Amino acid sequence: MSLLFSFTRSYFMVDASIPSQYVLFLQQLMPKKEISEIYSSIGHFRHGKTYFYRTSTRHIRSTDDQFMVAPGIKGMVMTVFTLPSYEYVFKIIKDRFTPPKEVTHQIVKDKYHLVKRWDRAGRMADTQEFNNLVFDASRFSQELMDELHATCPSQIRVNGRALIIKHCYVERRMNPLNLYLQDATDDEVNEVMNDYGNAIKQLAAANIFPGDMLLKNFGVTRHGRVVFYDYDEIEPLVDCHFRRIPPPRDEMDEMSDQPWYSVGPKDIFPEEFRLFFSGNARARAAFDAQHADLYDADFWIGQQNQIRDGVVEDFYPYPRRVRFSQRQEVA
Repeated sequence: MSLLFSFTRSYFMVDASIPSQYVLFLQQLMPKKEISEIYSSIGHFRHGKTYFYRTSTRHIRSTDDQFMVAPGIKGMVMTVFTLPSYEYVFKIIKDRFTPPKEVTHQIVKDKYHLVKRWDRAGRMADTQEFNNLVFDASRFSQELMDELHATCPSQIRVNGRALIIKHCYVERRMNPLNLYLQDATDDEVNEVMNDYGNAIKQLAAANIFPGDMLLKNFGVTRHGRVVFYDYDEIEPLVDCHFRRIPPPRDEMDEMSDQPWYSVGPKDIFPEEFRLFFSGNARARAAFDAQHADLYDADFWIGQQNQIRDGVVEDFYPYPRRVRFSQRQEVA
């Protein structure tokens, strides 16, 4: 049931005269679910944000561990940090983006607002946006302080013992997919790479192209679902131009380190998606066995045609094996 009210799914819109009564009832059914998430999931996201702020402040005051740089490969657009005892990460937009990123601060903010309004299909993490968050500077590790001063100095200000972060996003912490795969068994690799492919396909059906589909940009939840959480390159699927790579004209083309064909700003070549698995042969083999159709431009063009034809797909939050049986009545 928790998956129905997941932080990866779009909000229900519940006309509740007393929202707290609905939340208390649902919390009895899902005791591990954060109350702030339940508020948000029934459409009362301002209540959810307020409750989240109160509980996070209470947690920080009752603990003494230090904020640290989040595990995993550092992002090109965001600096991410976390508190080991807390299940969330804090994401700050860098002052300068690591090449070859060419987006702007406003574009990044617009992408996050887009995700807030879109059908997340159970595959994109919800975020809370905050301005002027105040922390105790002594709770930040020296490594993290150095990282913040190096990557986003315009977004932080120290005032006595207080560290003020001018703008950030807060998101549920997940195990990055690339780190999950390092210790996964062969069966776990097969299962998680199947879900990774399903996540991409379900996002496509919801008219979302993730853009950067590197494994590090996806996380694994406590329920074992693969979720996308890097939004700076997302685009509506119907705005993309999917193409096949033209065959080389001669040996010079074949040996060239530059493309021998023109590339437009919206052009995408699905054959190149194999590069996302560089260095992880097990992940690539598992993915190729289950989702090789994602390397074919026809798959993506077919999804675009369905969207333009008004086809709306259902995204089930639970596996097929636990669905209720659909029985046809005998006339």
